[in-house]
Amino acid sequence: MKVAILGTGYVGLVTGACLADLGMHVTCVDIDKAKVALLKQGVVPIYEPGLESIVKPAVAADRLRFTTDIGEGLLGADVVFIAVGTPSDEDGSADLTYVLAAARSIGEAMNAFTVIVDKSTVPVGTAGKVNAEIAAALLRRGVTHEFAVVSNPEFLKEGSAVADFMRPDRIVLGIPPGPAGVRAREIMDRLYAPLQRNHLRTIHMDVPSAELTKYAANAMLATRISFMNELANLAGAVGADIESVRQGIGSDSRIGYHFLYAGTGYGGSCFPKDIRAICHTGLEHGMELKVIQAVEQVNRVQKEVLVRLINRRFGPDLRGRLFGLWGLAFKPNTDDMRDAPSRVIIEKLVSAGARVIAYDPVAMKEARRALATDLGEGTEMLARVSFAETPEDCVVGADALVIATEWKIFKSPDWSRLRVRLKQPVVFDGRNLFSPRLMRDEGFEYHSIGRGTPPAW
Repeated sequence: MKVAILGTGYVGLVTGACLADLGMHVTCVDIDKAKVALLKQGVVPIYEPGLESIVKPAVAADRLRFTTDIGEGLLGADVVFIAVGTPSDEDGSADLTYVLAAARSIGEAMNAFTVIVDKSTVPVGTAGKVNAEIAAALLRRGVTHEFAVVSNPEFLKEGSAVADFMRPDRIVLGIPPGPAGVRAREIMDRLYAPLQRNHLRTIHMDVPSAELTKYAANAMLATRISFMNELANLAGAVGADIESVRQGIGSDSRIGYHFLYAGTGYGGSCFPKDIRAICHTGLEHGMELKVIQAVEQVNRVQKEVLVRLINRRFGPDLRGRLFGLWGLAFKPNTDDMRDAPSRVIIEKLVSAGARVIAYDPVAMKEARRALATDLGEGTEMLARVSFAETPEDCVVGADALVIATEWKIFKSPDWSRLRVRLKQPVVFDGRNLFSPRLMRDEGFEYHSIGRGTPPAW
């Protein structure tokens, strides 16, 4: 099959590379000439484990192509994926500017029956708008090609996106009614057949249900995170250990253990904007989604939880203090800094007069760009942030170590070496990587999220 992908961002590039790895002929289209030039050489501009190892051979075998010409991209394509960005607008709604522009471009270039797939995360009703844009473009051309707009939301986790695509929990297909929809269903089932050798993973449904499914999934996961963070804050106040509570409730098969870890809140490209978008959709239909609104409010406050602990220990005036920070990306195995808790932590610390020296295995380049936006290029506040080459260099002379991301490299440190390098043995752990009892035995003053007081036994 021939596939076209509009957009070479996170979703578009992973989708295109994985389909090419499955033997299909894929052309990815993007307006960014510099990015396309790099991709043509097999250079992947984002950090995602396993992605470069499938992009390079697919490019070499000519199964994966990149172009800025949408006419070239759509030539002979059976399926066209729209995988462009849907950033949050000022009112929290999903900005569909790029999606609708892609739809118009498809209508201006298609020359045969085509299945158009909404892969971008979009609110309910977007498929109808895409359909209208394509139909209007065809009308302007004076042609009457048949097409069908399918909703096929992505469920890729940053850091394991290739594995998620190749071994999906489910493949959701929102199919429009009518003969064109029947034809589209057959084509989409054939497209995903290589992923269903062991058992069928496809769930067919109507288009609005598919569009809502993506938001519902992310809202549920974000709710579990915020719920656990509120419980962790309560545990800290009453002297309970949130890790014990997690085991106690996670062992219930109705609840399970996934997404029940306390921390500094969620970030990234999906949860923050999708929570805002679903709340906005509710308001558009006269409904206030109070639970989901609370999820966002709790998360916003939770990003400051480590700063509150630091202020409790050192006071609100942090002038003259130096903090070593481990982890910048919003989660491990990615360089994504979008809505990363580390940005809030750094901004609050330097605003209080502190200096921060940070380390992250892959995200420091992106962090420099993000922090320049947050703190201001060339400002005194930005000058208070520097970067270390190793985790141990990060803590030399620091008043405390702050852990913001749970990279594996941080999970088994040499405590004796760290204790010597730190000005004082104080750790603020935003990811609860260590046992309070272990830290006490290692001679550290340990502040974590909802772990209470370590028992004497």
